Amino acid sequence: MNAPDKAVVPPMPHVMNTYGRLPIALSHGRGCWVWDTQGRKYLDGLGGIAVNTLGHAHPKLVPALQEQVGKMIHSSNYYEVPLQETLAAKLCEISGLESVFFCSTGLEANECALKIARKYGHDKGIQRPEIIVYEKAFHGRSIATLSATGNEKVQKGFEPLVEGFVRVPLNDLAAVEKVAATHPNVVAVFLEVIQGEGGINQTRADYLQGLRKLCDAKGWLLMLDEVQCGLGRTGKWFAHQWAGIKPDVMPLAKGLGSGVPIGAVVVNAKANVLGPGNHGTTFGGNPLAMRAGVETLRIMEEDGVMANAAAVGKVLRDALQAGLAGEKGVVEFRGQGLMIGIELDRPCGVLLGRAAEAGLMISVTADRVVRLLPPLILSADEAREIAAILCPLIKAFLAEPQ
Repeated sequence: MNAPDKAVVPPMPHVMNTYGRLPIALSHGRGCWVWDTQGRKYLDGLGGIAVNTLGHAHPKLVPALQEQVGKMIHSSNYYEVPLQETLAAKLCEISGLESVFFCSTGLEANECALKIARKYGHDKGIQRPEIIVYEKAFHGRSIATLSATGNEKVQKGFEPLVEGFVRVPLNDLAAVEKVAATHPNVVAVFLEVIQGEGGINQTRADYLQGLRKLCDAKGWLLMLDEVQCGLGRTGKWFAHQWAGIKPDVMPLAKGLGSGVPIGAVVVNAKANVLGPGNHGTTFGGNPLAMRAGVETLRIMEEDGVMANAAAVGKVLRDALQAGLAGEKGVVEFRGQGLMIGIELDRPCGVLLGRAAEAGLMISVTADRVVRLLPPLILSADEAREIAAILCPLIKAFLAEPQ
């Protein structure tokens, strides 16, 4: 491994100030570990926010991407891209759905899903279609996905929001049935199977099953945002598969390319309503991104990555629960596989910097939830090390006077 650059991290006066960054600049990584430009080492409990499925510098992924870069990075959707068909066929195989649109981000995938729902409604003669969305949801920061998001803090300053959304609480089927009785223009239900930015809030299996039945009865589309919780993170390809159902529309992104920007929307025949001129993208479906997706899924199958996510996720959760047993300030442990949230009884954003100082990368979301989204190749020993670093930090924080 090359020696890390020892240069001091320079200020960034020309980069728009849109992120509350820590004063850390990362240099390189191997597996579930990363190093900064000062040579400090960190255990990656964040995985680029659920992006680095295979960790860093995976020995099978790197040569495949190097080979692809030497062939072609980008062409254009004016022409066929054979790797699109290869990746689309695999996504359809593992999802049981039928067709795929490729883009570059989760926001774009969710935006496409919203357009599919509106087009579906217009094709049925509904001129002002409505979509049921959820409290605490997060679907992106474009004007449309921001409007579907259930967070007033990120919406503030960008009004007026896009119309056509009806918001309900999670896991309350009666609330959806009430909307059905009072909103004749509803065409779809749009939700995350596990809300990520909202605090690792899980949708119950029986609720998903009830939604599937209701959507079938009403002729609505069931659209499940698996951008953060999909692609093996919970121990199955997609989080909704634990409930034994299939969606009509499924946006994907994040972990699909193991760090290469990629998004996808997978649909069944009912939701396959877009035609030439209805939607498009310049970068989406480019050969490099497609190769990254193909290789990610191949390596996941070859190396048993999903089974690892389930098994090591249990090790991590058990270690965290044991390390924080009896702590009154711990409200709840949530999540599945390697998507774990620890809700505390007070805002805990300060833990982000303290964890980094201790050599661990984490996230704090929804003000009070410590979020862990490590690479899916995390080992049991590394899981226990995450808990060994994090639990004392949380306990010390909770012992501080409020």
